[in-house]
Amino acid sequence: MSDEDGQRQRDVHAIAAPLAVAAVILVAFGLRPSLVSVGPILPRVLEDFSLSHAAGSLLTSLPDLLMGIFALPAPWLARRYGRDAVLLLALALLAGSTLGRAFATSIFALLATTVGVGIGIALAGALIAGFIKARFANRAALLMGIYAASLSLGSTIAAAVTGPVAAVAPSGWRLAAGMWSAVVVVGLVGWSLVAVREGRAAASIDAGASREKMPLANRKAWLVALFFGCVNLLFYSVLTWTSAMYQERGIPEGEAGLILATFTGVFTVANPVFGSLSRNEDRRVWLAAGAGLAVLGLIGIAAVPMTAPFLWISIFAFGLGGTFTLGMTLPLDNTQTVDEANAWNAFVLMVGYVIAAAGPLVVGRLRDLTGSFDLAFWGLVGVATSMLLIAPFLQPRRLDTARRPEAAILVKLKNVQGTSRSGRV
Repeated sequence: MSDEDGQRQRDVHAIAAPLAVAAVILVAFGLRPSLVSVGPILPRVLEDFSLSHAAGSLLTSLPDLLMGIFALPAPWLARRYGRDAVLLLALALLAGSTLGRAFATSIFALLATTVGVGIGIALAGALIAGFIKARFANRAALLMGIYAASLSLGSTIAAAVTGPVAAVAPSGWRLAAGMWSAVVVVGLVGWSLVAVREGRAAASIDAGASREKMPLANRKAWLVALFFGCVNLLFYSVLTWTSAMYQERGIPEGEAGLILATFTGVFTVANPVFGSLSRNEDRRVWLAAGAGLAVLGLIGIAAVPMTAPFLWISIFAFGLGGTFTLGMTLPLDNTQTVDEANAWNAFVLMVGYVIAAAGPLVVGRLRDLTGSFDLAFWGLVGVATSMLLIAPFLQPRRLDTARRPEAAILVKLKNVQGTSRSGRV
């Protein structure tokens, strides 16, 4: 990069930073309502299209799967066509698909628009994360916290509002589903201002693409990905089916939506709490604590769902929110360079979201086979328990290596060899 190009990028950074932060918040706020709004209206959608619970779960499982698959090509697309162009196209696809789903009259149209929702969220989410790393390298943790909080806030509002709107709107679930396209459009407008302000300089900024190979043969990377997958499997399973489960038990649609909103709201609160408590790179104690709370909350939901449902969902959400926040930092704790961290992030996202996609589908299928959600939610207890079992093995690689005597000896030998070579020169 020439000095002139570097100065141009520094000027853009200085001018557009406040606008960029505002745009990140607006975009993040609109990335989850298209998914979260499915839960409160799912019983109505199943009835309108005569779908089984397993088929209905595709409305969240498909986006999960696509979020994993499209995390990989997003950086390449940004380099090839420009980050802002791809991001704006992704937001336009998300807005159009969210609105189009409200007008779907066939199962094919319903699923096709769901695919559009998934691709739009996948590309936009991957590029926003890369933008934060490239633009705010010294404040990445702060900006990622703001980004995560905005995601969760959008989820909470969607969970609380969708059900009541569906109950009173003449068009029922269609207005409740389609209205969230307006929120995406607001984010699109915000990012358009960023693109105009930055001009061509923004297109040359690295979108966070990794040149490192993915850690396919690394045991610790697989454990991190498995843990992250379990977290997201639980999140999207509960997000999809909690409202429907409580409606089946006789709780009104609006109140069931509030239970779901409590889940997303407490989940949001847990993000900064666990982040501030876990100050050491070895986060195993707090990961285990979050997993333990998730197990306890899910046992309450599975065993006595009608007794203090807001309490049990809050305990579960607080634990799961903590594991989500700390789980997102595990790739950074285990890597040394930005490129290596990007490779781990891409791998963890790919594996994690593919695992997560199975959750709503399996829960829906078990509901079809057994006639209730009881067995399915006990299965989720098992998934949370597996997180508790994995947590002790999530010590960061460099701490793990430093504490092994044989590794320390190898490091000393390498240093001696390096000194010998330099002495010969």
